[in-house]
Amino acid sequence: MTAAVIFPELLSGREDDGASGPWTVRASSSMRGAASCNLSERVLEVPLGPGGQARVVRAHELMHARVSPHVQHLLKALDEVSPRALECAEEFRVNTLLARLHFDVALLRDGTEKIGGRRLAEGGEWAEAVCFLMAVLGTGAEKEYLAGIRQGRASWLGGLRAIRKRSLALVDALSTSALGGTRLNGDDLPDGYATSTLVLARMLTQSMAARAPTTPEELRAFRRSLEVGGRRPTTGQFAPLVFDLSLGAMSPSGGGTVRRYRATTSGTVLRYPGRLLSDDQRRAFAQRVRRPGGVVVIDQSGSMDLISEEVRAVVARSPHALVLGYSHRPGDLGATPNVWLLAERGRLATRCPSGNVGNGVDGPVLRWALARRQESEPVIWVTDGQVTDSHDHPDDALSLECAQLVRRHRIWLVRDLGEAVNALRMNRATPASRWGDFGRVGRKLREKVEK
Repeated sequence: MTAAVIFPELLSGREDDGASGPWTVRASSSMRGAASCNLSERVLEVPLGPGGQARVVRAHELMHARVSPHVQHLLKALDEVSPRALECAEEFRVNTLLARLHFDVALLRDGTEKIGGRRLAEGGEWAEAVCFLMAVLGTGAEKEYLAGIRQGRASWLGGLRAIRKRSLALVDALSTSALGGTRLNGDDLPDGYATSTLVLARMLTQSMAARAPTTPEELRAFRRSLEVGGRRPTTGQFAPLVFDLSLGAMSPSGGGTVRRYRATTSGTVLRYPGRLLSDDQRRAFAQRVRRPGGVVVIDQSGSMDLISEEVRAVVARSPHALVLGYSHRPGDLGATPNVWLLAERGRLATRCPSGNVGNGVDGPVLRWALARRQESEPVIWVTDGQVTDSHDHPDDALSLECAQLVRRHRIWLVRDLGEAVNALRMNRATPASRWGDFGRVGRKLREKVEK
């Protein structure tokens, strides 16, 4: 049996760099994940045996060596797309190019696709199900994979087929030379990668975060989200908190020195012994002074507004307050901060950031604030009550989650910081007569009472 001999050095036509040099070729197998192409270190791992499947796998990795982007180009996109989405979208582009060159991509399968699809569906791993569909799309593994999804969770098929249809339409609109182009465009990215892989990866990233569509209404909305300019699909979950560390340098709030102790005639700590002689009431003991504080959480989404003078007014009323603002950029993957400390126990931020259009983190930021509440100090939430998910869609379950936090922890709801200053003087729950002022959260509070 004669082993194949491969010379990746003979590949030519790349226009995105002039690097050249020897490659290292290592023997591998045709099993999924075994073969690979490392452009940075110029290492190719491929099956070297005979047979049609080994030949197609070798061609697949050589196509990566011919058209796939270098690391510096991939890094530019990682703040807007998932690395897994980028990987699988590139697999689809490479497989499409192989098919157009008349390689038998039906041989790109290893028999594990059906059971793999079923396990993903049974485990509820929608994000990976979306990505893996792209990795096998157009190959011999696609049919078996979707059969496994059908066995595990048939309700997912509608959403996956919508992704399939949109992805095929996108690459079908590109010529082979455009699809495989490596000339750098105005953004310093290879044009074939930028017009296909990157576009598909953006679509995959938002679909991965989406709640799997199961009803006809959800499926119609999901299909619309896949179109160019379509609104992101609903996710049904909050985004993780990302703190703005650039506000770490804070200045004193200017509220003056706050006394920690006051002299008394009795106690357990003799802090001022000199007063036994100088004070006719002999107030030599110390009693801790309760410092005016509170926790103020401020919604800074597109529907709310904030100015630094209002924050200063809060701190002037309660010098020991913890004040934080929040707003999430819809669809952001963690590159943009969505929560920031405006005042922290006597210190004030030097600037007041603007919001990022959406809410997206209402529940997590309330829980973070409650965890830092001191003793029984009041917690104030400046909000319009319109809770949204990470793609800025209203969501009943998330609104209910926030309403339960409000009720359980006696959070005081206010519409603006002017009200917050007055609310800091009180430490009680928002009266039921005001619930109607706070959108979906207010309605959830009312529903709980009516039930």
